Amino acid sequence: MRTSEWRTVRLDEACDVILGQSPPGTTYNTEARGLPFFQGKAEFGDLYPKPVKWCSQPSKIAERDDVLISVRAPVGPTNLCPERACIGRGLAALRPHDGIAPRYVLYAVRSNVRLLAEQATGSTFDAISGNQLRAHKIPLAPSNEQQQIVAEIEKQFTRLDAGVASLKRVQAAIKRYRAGVLKAACEGRLVPTEAQLAAKENRSYETGEELLQRILKERRENWTGKGKYKEPVEPNTTNFPPLGKGWLIAGLEQLTNSNRPICYGILMPKENVAEGVLYVKVKDMKGDRIDVGSLHRTTAEIASKYTRASLQTGDLLLAIRGTYGRVAETPPELNGGNITQDTARLDVTRLVDHRYVATCLRNPDCQNYFKRVARGVAVKGVNISDVKTTPIPLPPLAEQTRIVAEVEGRLSVVEELEAIVAADLQRADRLRTAVLQRAFGQRPTPA
Repeated sequence: MRTSEWRTVRLDEACDVILGQSPPGTTYNTEARGLPFFQGKAEFGDLYPKPVKWCSQPSKIAERDDVLISVRAPVGPTNLCPERACIGRGLAALRPHDGIAPRYVLYAVRSNVRLLAEQATGSTFDAISGNQLRAHKIPLAPSNEQQQIVAEIEKQFTRLDAGVASLKRVQAAIKRYRAGVLKAACEGRLVPTEAQLAAKENRSYETGEELLQRILKERRENWTGKGKYKEPVEPNTTNFPPLGKGWLIAGLEQLTNSNRPICYGILMPKENVAEGVLYVKVKDMKGDRIDVGSLHRTTAEIASKYTRASLQTGDLLLAIRGTYGRVAETPPELNGGNITQDTARLDVTRLVDHRYVATCLRNPDCQNYFKRVARGVAVKGVNISDVKTTPIPLPPLAEQTRIVAEVEGRLSVVEELEAIVAADLQRADRLRTAVLQRAFGQRPTPA
C-alpha cells in the first residue's frame, strides 16, 4: 500500500534520459564487432533484448540495466539493457539515479505506459519526442520499498509465466494435431478409402485418375474463350508423399474452370471509397475466413479493369504474397467483389468438392510446396505459374465428401479449444496489467 512518502515524479527527475541516435550504416555488422546495436522493439524479449546487429562506432550508448523504451512505431514497449550497447533512434535509455532500482523504473513505466503511447503522433509512423518522454510521470516509492515491490511483482509474474507456458504448450499441441489431421486427410489415412469400401462391398468405383480425365474432358468441352484451348499444366510432384490406391496427384489448374482461370487481382486499388466495389487483401483473411467487416472498396472504374478476377460465391482465395498460403472461401457478401495482386482466385470445377481442395491447400505438404517455390527478398511471394502446378492429391469424389465431413468435425473441436486457450492468454495479460496497477497504487482493470 502506498504511503505518504510516495511521490509522483517526471522521468527526468528519476532518471537520465538518453535519446538514441542511429550511427552511420557502414558501421553496422552481424559479426559481433563492437557493441550490440538495439534499434527498436523488434529485438525485445520479455525482459531483455537479443542483439542481431553490432556497431563499431556507436553514437549513443546505453549501459547495463538501463531501461530501454521504444519511442517510435510502436511507442511504449520496454526492456532492460543486458550489457553496454549502442541504441538507435527508435529507442531511448532511462538510467535511474542513485537509490532508484532499475527494475522498479521498468515496472513503473509499464504500469502506465498507455498514457505515454496516447501522446504519439506522426504522419509516417507514431513517435514521441524527447520532451514528452522526459515529462512522463511515474509513481516513486521510498528506496526501502522499491525492492520489495519488485520482488512481489516478479513473484506474481513467475506464477503467471508458468500458466502462460502451459497454455502455449497446449497451443503447440493443438497446432500439431491440426496439421496431423490435414496431412492424414490428404494422404488417404483419415477415413476409409473408396478402394477399401469397394473391395469390401464387392463393387466398382471411379478412381481419382478416372475422375481427372472426366474433369479435363469437361474443361475442353466448356471452353468458350478466345483462340485455341490450352491444356492445363501438369502438377509439380517434387518431394510429395506417395498416395493410396485409387488416388493420384493433380495440378491445381487442372481442377479449375477453364473459363475463369487462376489469376490475381487489382494492382493499385488506391484510396478507400464509400460507394464502390469490395476487394480482399491478404490481411482480411483471418484464419480460414474473410473478415468482411474489415474490407475496403475501390472505384467501379478501377475494378472494371480487373473483371478477370471478379469473385463469385464459393471461389477459393489463396494468399500468394506476404503471408502466403492462407486459404479462404468467398462468402455471398463478396459476390461481384475483387482481390488484390497479393491473392489468387480459384474457381474449382463442380466435379470436385471445393472444400476438399481448400483442405489440401492448407495441409502441410502444400504449405511446404509454397515455401519451396516462394521468391523475393523483402517480401516473398508465389508466382501464378507455381500456383497452377500446386500438387493436389485427388481421391474419388465420394471419398472427398467423407474427408471434408471428418475434417470439419475434428477441426470444429480444435477451434473451440483454440478459442478457450486464446481467452485464457488474454486473461493472463490482463492479470499482468492488474498486478502492475495494484503495485503502483492504481485502480486495476478487471481481469
